[in-house]
Amino acid sequence: MSKAASTRSSPRPGAALPPAGAARLVDSLAPLLHEWLPRQRWFAGKGRPITGFSAVAATELMPPDTSGAGPGLLHLLVRVEQRSTPDPDAPPVPVAPTDDCYQLLIGVRSALPPELAAARIGRVDEGPLAGRVVYEALHDPSLADLLLEQLRSPGSLGPLRFDRAVGIPAGLVPRLLGAEQSNSSLVYGEKYILKILRRVFPGANPDLELPLALARQGSRRVPSPVAWFEAVGADVGGGAGPQSLTLGVLQPFLRDSEDGWQLALRALADGREFTDEARALGRATGEVHLALAAALPTVSLGPQQTANLAEAMSGRLDTTAQAVPALLPYVGGLRTAFDALARSGSPSNEGAEAGGGPVTRAQRVHGDLHLGQTLRTPDGEWSLIDFEGEPARPLTERRRPQPAVRDVAGMLRSFDYAARTHQPWNPGWAERARSAFCDGYADATGTDPREDAALLRAYETDKAVYEVLYEARNRPDWLPVPMAAIHRLAGHRP
Repeated sequence: MSKAASTRSSPRPGAALPPAGAARLVDSLAPLLHEWLPRQRWFAGKGRPITGFSAVAATELMPPDTSGAGPGLLHLLVRVEQRSTPDPDAPPVPVAPTDDCYQLLIGVRSALPPELAAARIGRVDEGPLAGRVVYEALHDPSLADLLLEQLRSPGSLGPLRFDRAVGIPAGLVPRLLGAEQSNSSLVYGEKYILKILRRVFPGANPDLELPLALARQGSRRVPSPVAWFEAVGADVGGGAGPQSLTLGVLQPFLRDSEDGWQLALRALADGREFTDEARALGRATGEVHLALAAALPTVSLGPQQTANLAEAMSGRLDTTAQAVPALLPYVGGLRTAFDALARSGSPSNEGAEAGGGPVTRAQRVHGDLHLGQTLRTPDGEWSLIDFEGEPARPLTERRRPQPAVRDVAGMLRSFDYAARTHQPWNPGWAERARSAFCDGYADATGTDPREDAALLRAYETDKAVYEVLYEARNRPDWLPVPMAAIHRLAGHRP
C-alpha cells in the first residue's frame, strides 16, 4: 500500500464516541434492535433469544443535525448476547465469549421521508437520540454517498481506518442491492460494488486478504480490491484483546455479468446442457487455486491430520443431527464417508508413501464456492467472488489451509442444487455438469479431483450436512434439497 493511501487527505466531519457515550447510545437503541435485528437476512442468531447488547465502538460519520434538518450517520459495532439454546426454560448458560459482533450503519432523522419508510427501525424513546427516528442508512443515497467519500479520502476516524489502492472518482450514484445475502452491497455508478460485512470477526477477513493476494499474483479471475475499511483496536470479547476487524471491501462491479446460478437455472428451464459452461468454470477455479497456492503458504497433511479432518467432519454431523432430527436416520450411512477418509490416510493404505500414509496438500481456498459465487462476463469469461468463506464457521477455520477439493465439492453440490430446484428433477443434467467441471479443473491444474474419491466424497458429504443445518435455520422450505443429497450420500437407493 502506498504512503498516499494511508494519509488523511481531507477533514472528516464526525468523531468516535467515548466508551461511556457509546454504551449509552446502544442501551437507548436496544429495544428497537431487539425487534429489528432478528428480521434481517444477515443476522446469524435466528432461533436463539437475544439477552442483551453491548457497545464495541460507536462513530459519528455524520453527526445528527441538532436542528433535525439533515440526516446523521452512525457507525456501530455491537456485540449481541444470546442464549446458547432456544429453550428459555433450559438451565442458564453463561454468556459465551464468542457472542457475535455486528456492524450497523444507522441513519438518524427527525422524520422519515416516504421513500425511506421501508428502512425504518423505529423512534427512540430515551437517550441521546430521544424523539428521533433511526433507520437502515444504506437505503439513503445521501448517506451511502458519504460512505464512499470516506473511502475516497483515506485516513482514520476514531477506530475506523479507510484505505484505497487507486483513486476513486467522485459523483458515483449509489444503489443498494436488494438480493438476500449474509452481508449488504452497494453499487456506485455501475462501476464499483461495496460489500459491507455484517457479522464481523477479529483478524484479516479472507474477503479482503485473498483478493489482495490474487491481485499481487496478477490473477484476472477475481476483481481486485479498490478500497477497504477496517476497525482498528476493537475488542469484541473472547479474551483476545483489541484487534483489527475487516468491515468492507470496494471492488470493480462487473457490469452486465450474470451469476452462475441464474445461468444454470435458465439452462435447465430451456432444456439445455450446461457442460460447456461448467468446464470453463472448472478451468477458472483451477487457475484461482494455482494462483492462491503460488501467493500464499501451502502445507502437507499427513495421516494424523487427515484423521483429524475426518473426526471434525464426523463431529459436525453429530451436532447437526441433534439440531435437525430429520438427519438422524442417515447418520450411520453418512459417517462411512468420514471413516473412509480416515482410513485413506492410514499407513496400511495401498497408496501409502514410505514411512507413513499418503500426503494431502492443503492451501488457501475460496471456502464457500457455489454457482452464486461466480460471474460470467458477456465474452464468456468466468470470475470468482465473495471469498469470505462459510459465515457459520469460525474465522480462524476459514483462514486455515485446506485441501483444494473442498471448493470442488462445493461446486458439485451447487450443480445438484440447481437440478433439484428445477421441476421435473433432472439428475442427468447435474451429473454431466459435475463431470464437465472436474474435466475443466483437471485441464487447468493437471490434477483430476475425482482421483481422490475418499477425500471428494467426504467433503461433499460434509457440505451437504452444512446445507441441512443452514436451510433448517434460514430457509426451511429448501430443506428437501440437501436432504435428497443426504439420502444419496448415505447410500440409500432412490
